[in-house]
Amino acid sequence: EGKNPTLKLIIMQALCWVHDDLNEVDIGSYILKVCGQEEVLQNKHCVGSHEYIQNCRKWDTEIKLQLLTHSVICRDLARTVSTANQHKAVDHVIKTVRKICSTLDCVETPAITESVKKLRRAVNLPRTKNAEVNFHTLNCFRSYEKYYLICSLTHNGKDLFKPIQSKKVGTYKNFFYLIKWDELIIFPIQIAQLPLESVLCLTLFGILNQSSGSSPDSNKQRKGPEILGQVSLPLFDFRRVSFLYCSEELALCWVFFFQIDFPSHAFDIEYKIPQAAKTTVHHTIETLEKPLRERLLTILSKDNTIGLSKEDKEFLWEKRHYCHSHTSSLPKILVSAPHWDWASLPEIYSLLHQWPPLSPLAALELLDSKFADQEVRNTAVNWIETLSDDELTDFLPQFVQALKYETYLDSALVKFLLARALGSIRIAHYLYWLLKDTLYDTKFGVRYEQILGAFLSICGKRLREELEKQTRLVQLFGMVAERVKQTSGSARQAALQNGMERVQLFFLKNKCRLPLNPSLVACSFFSSNAVPLKVALINADPLGEEINVMFKVGEDLRQDMLALQMIKIMDKIWLQEGLDLRMVIFKCLSTGKDRGMVELVPASDTLRKIQVEYGVTGSFKDKPLAEWLRKYNPTEEEYEKASENFIYSCAGCCVATYVLGICDRHNDNIMLRNTGHMFHIDFGKFLGHAQMFGSFKRDRAPFVLTSDMAYVINGGEKPTIRFQLFVDLCCQAYNLIRKHASLFLNLLSLMLSSGLPELSGVQDLKYVQDALQPQTTDAEATIFFTRLIESSLGSVATKFNFFIHNLAQLRFSGLPSNDEAILSFSAKTYSLKQDGRIKQVSVFTYQKRYNPDKHYIYVVRVLREGQVEPTFVFRTFDEFQELHNKLGILFPLWKLPGFPNKMVLGRTHIKDVAAKRKVELNSYIQSLMNSSSEVAECDLLYTFFHPLLRDEKVEGIDGIARPTGKVGGEVKLSISYRNSTLFIMVMHIKDLVKDGADPNPYVKTYLLPDTHKTSKRKTKISRKTRNPTFNEMLVYSGYSMETLKQRELQLSVLSAESLRENFFLGGITLSLVECGAVGNGPSFSVF
Repeated sequence: EGKNPTLKLIIMQALCWVHDDLNEVDIGSYILKVCGQEEVLQNKHCVGSHEYIQNCRKWDTEIKLQLLTHSVICRDLARTVSTANQHKAVDHVIKTVRKICSTLDCVETPAITESVKKLRRAVNLPRTKNAEVNFHTLNCFRSYEKYYLICSLTHNGKDLFKPIQSKKVGTYKNFFYLIKWDELIIFPIQIAQLPLESVLCLTLFGILNQSSGSSPDSNKQRKGPEILGQVSLPLFDFRRVSFLYCSEELALCWVFFFQIDFPSHAFDIEYKIPQAAKTTVHHTIETLEKPLRERLLTILSKDNTIGLSKEDKEFLWEKRHYCHSHTSSLPKILVSAPHWDWASLPEIYSLLHQWPPLSPLAALELLDSKFADQEVRNTAVNWIETLSDDELTDFLPQFVQALKYETYLDSALVKFLLARALGSIRIAHYLYWLLKDTLYDTKFGVRYEQILGAFLSICGKRLREELEKQTRLVQLFGMVAERVKQTSGSARQAALQNGMERVQLFFLKNKCRLPLNPSLVACSFFSSNAVPLKVALINADPLGEEINVMFKVGEDLRQDMLALQMIKIMDKIWLQEGLDLRMVIFKCLSTGKDRGMVELVPASDTLRKIQVEYGVTGSFKDKPLAEWLRKYNPTEEEYEKASENFIYSCAGCCVATYVLGICDRHNDNIMLRNTGHMFHIDFGKFLGHAQMFGSFKRDRAPFVLTSDMAYVINGGEKPTIRFQLFVDLCCQAYNLIRKHASLFLNLLSLMLSSGLPELSGVQDLKYVQDALQPQTTDAEATIFFTRLIESSLGSVATKFNFFIHNLAQLRFSGLPSNDEAILSFSAKTYSLKQDGRIKQVSVFTYQKRYNPDKHYIYVVRVLREGQVEPTFVFRTFDEFQELHNKLGILFPLWKLPGFPNKMVLGRTHIKDVAAKRKVELNSYIQSLMNSSSEVAECDLLYTFFHPLLRDEKVEGIDGIARPTGKVGGEVKLSISYRNSTLFIMVMHIKDLVKDGADPNPYVKTYLLPDTHKTSKRKTKISRKTRNPTFNEMLVYSGYSMETLKQRELQLSVLSAESLRENFFLGGITLSLVECGAVGNGPSFSVF
């Protein structure tokens, strides 16, 4: 408690300064308010649990709180009794008028419509959709010549039978345009067998009138039928009385009314809820035979119901009584139930009622479309009710989407959300904006409008007025942003000024809470920028700082909201596990169709802005980020702190962007705070939907990790133990998220119906599932993510992507042209002046490679003037071919020697072909160097012979040359034993000692005694470093524990050299028993 005290303790300490005897003070009447925000901290909670405190610690800023009494707290949004009674009376009048109109065959005159509108407006009740046919409807009828319906009967989000298509008919006109089918649709099921939540779905299709010129989108070629409307009608109402006894039913479908006639009966059809079966059957999973037990455990270990096959579901349902100890498996078992008809429900309800309560987040899956049954959903809401307000706020978008899957508005979920909104201003605020944003949903907009109306009717007059002010402010910002966007040049600034004058008039009359955060109250503004609209608002609290926001139009921000929500949840998971990755979490809110607000993070710049200070090719340099951080953190202590923030936040960004498949990453949507915190913005592409550039994906690296980022992480050009810390942070963060894979899959699954174009089906969920490597161990996942880091760090594609973006941004900035031919495998052009004159060059030898297929690479020996030792570069035959082709562009062919013929009969990757080509390529090179000086000294040739980074990454001969100098270092291992297999995870090595250049270390192990050397295992080679990271598993299978007790592990570290024997860098011999290594966690061993 000393590290994280409660608010009550801090209040007591503060009161001690002004009161001698605390026994005379009512401590419970005091609270702590955040300076600059209309937010108070919760006395019963620890200080560190509040988001404001966490952000202050993250930014290393002063925590500013005010000690106040409850009596002075602002209560301007509290509900009043008179308001609620007034709305009940008005609602009763409107319902009575509606019943009268229904009695008169649904006649509603314009006078009645207008009167109801005025009455609603007088007491601020929500408006309903206008049922009158408008001009859009008229145009639709002219655009299509035939119409037909697809009728389906659904339950649990699936069709009960194959959908039935009606006949295709045209229109006729009476008072209005009408489509008449007069067709009987029959589904082969008895009414008594229908599940209570059965839904009749009607989808209206139109066949384009090819001769019509008035078609919407007539400039597009459309051949197939188009969906014109969709409506869903429950077959039983919320009182469980069937609509099937009605002679007719009207259903609103966008701008159309459907009239559906059902067979009439002389009696009501009422659904009686069956009672749960009283049988109690529980078995332990251990009583199953081993093959059955292993199969069941494999199915239960799956993170979601996505991957369950038909056979899996049949087996799981059959063995459901063995699963009670695996509480979280309930959704998998329920989705495996073969039937949901009346006769099957007693067994399902019995299972549900006897099941141990699920955690609130696990129960969230039961609100998905796969579970329509009211008893299941009611039980899920009952389990979810224990969520705290903060947790509910975090997951509120998914709860709002789950409302689509409710059969009736009179549901436990609707009541739960409304009740919690009445108890929390924050929940009420975000619920309002989420509901308002969904009014544009073409299928469920009417439902959301009804729920929003219910919320506004009960939230109280003051809160309703506050929300109306926010809505007006958003409309003003939207109008300004739209006008500014549509103007250009000098007129843009005038449009901005005129628009912001209206905003200023608004603030003269009002203070207003921001839609982004209800605790922030703005009273004016003092500056703004044009596109996108950026506004600096004045905080109404004189103790608060300015509020910087951006208002966007023309962009769908719902995907940004979802990506930021997932990243925030990841950050909370890491923090709960004690891992603070210094993540920057900013707020984003969609306030309507293709518009919304974004919080601006202060003291931050894009990587492009930082990099272009070093020219257009700044993205190919290693020092820009480090030097920029030096500028804002001049002392060594400040720079170290900023570097640490960079390492941690970069690790978090790598994991988050990989898991979510966030693409289109360029240096204009990655930002850096001057405190070193890195973060991403603009999430228009995610779940692996990468943007194309020509014929390739711009995002070919798993995530963005460039050499200038590595420069900051390492503290220089060479790998250090700081990079090992970065790798460990990434792998730890990745494994923590993997443990919560089911949570992320459930959250994304609930958003499938949100209309996001890149989250529309199971294949998008599968992207995240595959990214989380669900069937691997933590050790295997650590190896996997380490390989991803290596892949990203070595990706030229990312740098090229950044370079493309720099060019696009600077295309009007007088970019210098460069017409020189550049080789595809060399990012830069080199010259004789830069590298020195070449005295001798020859194709020295060839080596066999696998990448992944076998091929041969040619070793070229290059000796320059002033050098005693030659350098060696490695080039493929195709790269020699590219050199010749590009030389042919620069020079006439008569100045160039003939190139060896590429066409070879038979196999081209055999040793004889390589030997023949080695001689031919050597002859070609000699002829080039002996030709005219303009050819022999051209930049293209010197670029070809310039050593590349990969030329240092070559394997040596498997021999050992022990140096005479000092050896030493530390190796970090994790050794485990299971299923007769010894697993040795070689993680990191630090502080290797080698005279001269940095080594190319790798690890080799033996289990001694081993006279025939059969137990040799090797890691990959790490290049040019004294602090390598391997994270590689060496496996010894088929060893009993008794055998291992007699063995020792011999570990050697060697440096792979290109053209000489490998160097011994150090080694250690461990007794697997005496050192207790088997079963221990990672540890460093010194050699």
